[in-house]
Amino acid sequence: MRDRNRRAEGGGSSGAVERFGWAPNGPDRRPRSNGMGWLGRLGTRNTDVSRIFPKQSRTIAAKALLGVMLFGALATGAAFYYGTPAYYRAGYQPVQPIAFSHELHIKQVGLDCTYCHNHVKESWFSNVPATSTCWNCHGADKGNIKADSPLLAPLRESHRTGRPIEWVRVHKVPDFVYFNHEAHVNRGVSCVSCHGQINNMAEVYHAKPLTMSWCLECHRNPGPNLRPNDQVTNLSWDPRSDPRFAGKTMEQVGAELKESSGVRPPVDCTGCHR
Repeated sequence: MRDRNRRAEGGGSSGAVERFGWAPNGPDRRPRSNGMGWLGRLGTRNTDVSRIFPKQSRTIAAKALLGVMLFGALATGAAFYYGTPAYYRAGYQPVQPIAFSHELHIKQVGLDCTYCHNHVKESWFSNVPATSTCWNCHGADKGNIKADSPLLAPLRESHRTGRPIEWVRVHKVPDFVYFNHEAHVNRGVSCVSCHGQINNMAEVYHAKPLTMSWCLECHRNPGPNLRPNDQVTNLSWDPRSDPRFAGKTMEQVGAELKESSGVRPPVDCTGCHR
């Protein structure tokens, strides 16, 4: 009877040793089960994990995890780069309904920026000229300049129907950014600082990145982008040829204008995000 009980208690011990590395009646005895089946046996000492998770499956899982991490990093980097104006706006040059040349009208004709963009000094936005503004020069009953040109057919149609010309917007900041043209123009920031040398463009294109870092660079050091208020729309202005600043470096001119104009650009979030 005693032998039979011993066999009942120790039965299958060789199988346990072979499978899990310990004998039920030995010094390393562990509970046979904790109610979790094979998953519960993972916590026992000397458990042969490789029999449950083969080496090949562990290698595949590690490679898959590494691949997911790399893909996530690449996707995040691409979103930050390709989702910024520096990528998808800079260089943008749409086809306009009328091939208007700023170079011709500014450099040859001598028009001032405010003749067409007449609200820029008193409004947060720079308006697109109305048909009536163009008609002053090109209308047959007005200036009669190239009034019959095929290129000006959209202008004549707009004047006849009263529907505005559908100009394509070139410069645009995100909706969550507040930009005030009036505040910049009236403090000595010229058009060229944000829009490039418009006076040399036969067709307007997006010349500057207009990113947050680009704007902050100017807000932290506005001097290089400042000029006298009477020269804001003179896109060819050069301080070296201005007798008021004779013998002064660009840094000195910028510092002097910043001080005299009281320019103190905001550098905190509320300056542009309101």
